Formats: sequence, C-alpha cells, structure tokens
Amino acid sequence: MRPVVMCQHQWYCYSEVTPVALVGVTPKAFLLLNPPWSTNFKNDRVTLTCRDSLSPAQGDISWYHDDHLLDNKSEEIQIHKTGYYKCKTRRSSPSDPVHMDFLSDRLIIQAPHPVFEGDDVVLRCQGKEATIETVLYKNKKEIRKSYIPNFTLNSVSRDNGKYHCTASRNSFWGIKRDISKPLTIQVQELFPPPVLTARPSQPIEGRPVTLKCETWLPPQRSYIQLQFCFFREEQALGSGWSSSPELNLPTMWSEDSGSYWCQAETVTHHVRKRSLRSQIHVQRVPVSDVNLEIRPPEGQLIEGENLLLICSVAKGTGTVTFSWHREGTVRSLGTKTQRSLSAELQILTVKEHDAGRYYCAADNIHGPILSKLIKVTLRIPVSHPVFTFHPAGAQAMVGDVLELRCEAQRGSPPILYWFYHKNVTLGSISDPFGGGASFNLTLMAEHSGNFSCGADNGLGVQRSEMVTLSVTGPSSNKITLITKGVTAGLLSILGLAATAALVCYFRTQRNSGGLSTTGTPSYSSKEFKEPSRTSHTDPQEPTYSEPPDPMEQQPVYSNVDLGESNLVYSQICSIQDTKENSANSPKKHWEDKEPAVIYSELKKAHLDDSAGLAINQDRDLEDAAENYENVPCALSAIDH
Repeated sequence: MRPVVMCQHQWYCYSEVTPVALVGVTPKAFLLLNPPWSTNFKNDRVTLTCRDSLSPAQGDISWYHDDHLLDNKSEEIQIHKTGYYKCKTRRSSPSDPVHMDFLSDRLIIQAPHPVFEGDDVVLRCQGKEATIETVLYKNKKEIRKSYIPNFTLNSVSRDNGKYHCTASRNSFWGIKRDISKPLTIQVQELFPPPVLTARPSQPIEGRPVTLKCETWLPPQRSYIQLQFCFFREEQALGSGWSSSPELNLPTMWSEDSGSYWCQAETVTHHVRKRSLRSQIHVQRVPVSDVNLEIRPPEGQLIEGENLLLICSVAKGTGTVTFSWHREGTVRSLGTKTQRSLSAELQILTVKEHDAGRYYCAADNIHGPILSKLIKVTLRIPVSHPVFTFHPAGAQAMVGDVLELRCEAQRGSPPILYWFYHKNVTLGSISDPFGGGASFNLTLMAEHSGNFSCGADNGLGVQRSEMVTLSVTGPSSNKITLITKGVTAGLLSILGLAATAALVCYFRTQRNSGGLSTTGTPSYSSKEFKEPSRTSHTDPQEPTYSEPPDPMEQQPVYSNVDLGESNLVYSQICSIQDTKENSANSPKKHWEDKEPAVIYSELKKAHLDDSAGLAINQDRDLEDAAENYENVPCALSAIDH
C-alpha cells in the first residue's frame, strides 16, 4: 500500500508515514539538540530529543552512545560526554549518528545541528573570556576576520572541509591569541539521488508511459521546494523543469527505446542530484491479418477509371511499411511507410494490361505479412464497329442474299450488335464471346440506301459509319415466284389454274433456332407488320418494328421439304397486276390482303396420282382445299 503524501506549498512533498518507502528504505529517526550546538565546553549539558517523522515518538526509544545501548527509554535524554549518539523508534530505523564534543579548551568553534545540503550555516567562535577580534580559517587558510564571534557560510555542501578560528583577548601580560580545534560540519543529505521508474515498466508501442522521479525530503526540511526534469539520452523531455515529479508520455514508439534518467533540484539551484540511467525498451506488436481492398469493387472497374488499392492490418504497432504488388511482376507498384494501420495506393487511368491479381504486404520490422490475392477485372467499352457487306460491292441484284457483318475491334463481351437500314432496325444479334456478328438479308429493290450497325456492351452504344448500297433488278410491281421443294404435280396445278389465282395468307408455325436451312437469320413476326385493313399503302413495302430481344430465338420462315411426308411448305411472292389486268379484276381488291409474302401448305402429289390430277381438275381443287388445314384462303379471279 502506497503512503499518503502530505503536500505543502504546492511543491514536492514527503510521505507522512513512510518518507523513504519510495526507494524501499525504512524511514530514519532523527535527533534534535538543545542548545543546537554539537561542540560545547566541558561541564555543559545538552538535551537530545528523538523524533520520528516530525511526530513524537511512540513507545520505547532506544538510545545509543558509541554504539552502546543506553539504559534509557524516554524520548529525551541529557548528555555531557563526548562521542557519537543516535536513537531508534519502533517504526523507524536508527537515526544518523551525531558527534558531540565536550571540550576543556579556552576557545571552541561551534556549528548547529542539524545542517543540510544547501543550508546557510552560522559558525560561532566561542571563548571562555571576551575576545576583541576573531579570524575564521577553512582548511588552514584564513577566509574572514570579524570583531564579532559569528561567521555565516552560504549554501554549504557535504564535503566542505575543516574549519577553525582564532580569537584575540586582553590579558595581564598583554593581548593573548587563542586557537580552536578543527571542526568538521556534519552536513546531512537534503534528499537522496532520485530513482527513475516507468509505469508500465515494459511499455507497448503506441501506448502511454508515465515516468516518475522519486526522492524525498527529510521531515526537518519538508518546506523545501523541489523541481524535476526528465531526459532520454541527453535530450530533455517535455517542457523542461517542472514542479511535478511525474511526466506522462502519451505515446511511445520503438524508436523511443533508450536510456532515461531524471534530475531533482531545489528551486534555489543550490542542490541538484540526478538518478541512475534506466533502459526502457518499447515493445512492438507485429502486424497481423493483412487485407487488400479495391475500389471500385470487383467487376465494376471500367477502363480509363482510377483504381484505389487499400492495404490494412488488424494489429500492429509502430511504423508500418506497406507495399502493393501485381502477380507476375517483380517490382512493387509502390510503397508507403507510415505510423498507421492502413495505407492507400491509387493507379490512375487503368488500361487493359492492368487487369490481373493483386496483393499487398505489411511489415513493421518483424518481416512482411502478405494479404490474399484479389482479382481486378476491367470492363472495356466497345470501339466504333466496322460494318461490311459480303459479297462486297456497292451494287447488288434483287433476290441476292447479302451478309451484313458488324465487328467491334475492342470491348468486353457480351456485345449486342444492331443492324440498321436507313436508321430503321433490321434486327439484332448477341455475341457472347467476341468476334462480331453477321446478318443475312434477301435483297429487294426497297433495300437501296444507307446501311450501318451499332455495338453495345452496357457501357454505351457505338455506331459504325454508314455504307451505301444500290439494289438493281426487276421492279417491285413484277410478279416473281420463288419456290423450293415444289413437286411437278404442284406446277401442273398452277398451270391449269389460269383463270383464277389462289391468294392465301396465314401465320406459319415457328421453328426453333436462330437460322433457317438456308442460313438466313431468324426474324420474329414483329419484324413484318400486317397493314391495317383500311390502309392504302403499298402492300409490297415492308414496315419495320422495334428490334426484338436479342436473346429471344426467332421463328424461321423457309421452304421446307419434308421428305417422305406428303406436305410441302412453299414461299410465294405475289406481285400486283398491271393496270390493264387490274381494270378487269373483280370487286374485291388487293388492299384487303395481308403481307406480301405468303406461305401455303400444299399436299405433295405421288407419282401414281398424276393421272387422276389430269382427269379431274375440279376434284383436285377440292382436295387442295382440304389440304389447307386451319389456313384461311381467298380466291380472286384473274383475267388473262
């Protein structure tokens, strides 16, 4: 249990209970003299009082004369013999011995007791008879003359030499000169050399430490004011001298390890003492749990943006060196040394080659600790795509199948390609892996004009330059019939039906898959709108709608030979009559019909049925009508 400290004058104080317990020593008793002189004439009597920390001694007192125990237990004793005296109480260690002289000389020099370092001392040159002049000597050298017997010495030290005095007096035979015996002033220590302590004794880096400069004043000099100063090596700490015996260092680092010591002195600067040096080693906590974080988060970095790499540690003290690395490279991307648990590195305007796996390292002298690998991916915006034809050339014929090609040289897949004719969307194709996309188009005269394409991977649409195509061939008001897989029997039926044309329309069944058997890209039913029944627009001009969802598989409209089946799908392109024929047409006009491209389901004629078809054409027409299952048809007479 630490002693209660009694303070006076708001300066350093002594412990009322155990003034020397701070350094592990039992407090001493001390002697008071009355009269206060340690040297006296023979037959003089001096009273000694034993005290314990400024309080009256309690219980039995032990007295010693030249280390012999006296038979006296009282607080005070009266002495008249020369020798060393000391005392002891129950709660103290023995006092410092006091040498008492009782001399039969005619002249003595007297010093008071007690005397402490830094005290001003009055020496008295005392004779049995009156003197007329006295002279004071120190170490046999005259230092002062006086007509009075008293001499004042300022701020005495413990090693101050020997003093004696001479005195002149009148006698029957004239002036006589007497000499005293030498006197050594018994100067006691004002306070012991301080002891420096650190709390905690083994500080951890980054945490505070309290230094304490511990000493004490004797009870007889408790009013003395002390001040303190702390040092690391030879450099003063804090603000220098202070009245507080403690110094708080808010943060200690490993480089603060070293030799520490302190000084204590009186405010008058008469007494100054320093402690022994104490080695303080500041312990460092190694780094642990190194982590790398990237911003923007993984998968959201776009080429041209800035990449921020944040390296952090969960634990670690002192100066930490952070470094950043990309897998596969020898040199680090950068290093930072600072007193913190995290650091940042910014990579400006990242390029495609900056993609890869990254990690960081942290080291605070105990060796580098690595983080886990973090993958950094970049999304690259598409470049302006290149639009081409195949076969190449600025001119093409009606009926040609033209391959439209669109390709972006750069860009993160998947890429969605759009094809445009006169800024109207023809369709779209998704490219999941890169490499471009193609679109097949059967040309009509209306397809003359500007073609272009666009590319988009979610980071912005890029358009190609426009390419102009001129389509030549028969006019759109000529009748062109394109068939595939039509048997000879079907051709015979069409030849015999010179007086009537079978105009049919229906919505064909949808085949799954993106391309037809001819390699033509798929179209949805939305790509070709049905004109309104009241519309008077040219039914041969296609109307384009919004592009379909690129991921949706498109239906296929194609000429399909079913092989062994008796069904044939045929594509029929109908073209309006000339003006001469239209004048003789019946009342029902073509404006009521559906799209210009008509698909019909026909029954396939077997070889053994050809004779029957030639004999009875009317019955064949009825059979043909039966084969158009679920297909609404309309007959329109055509004059020849």
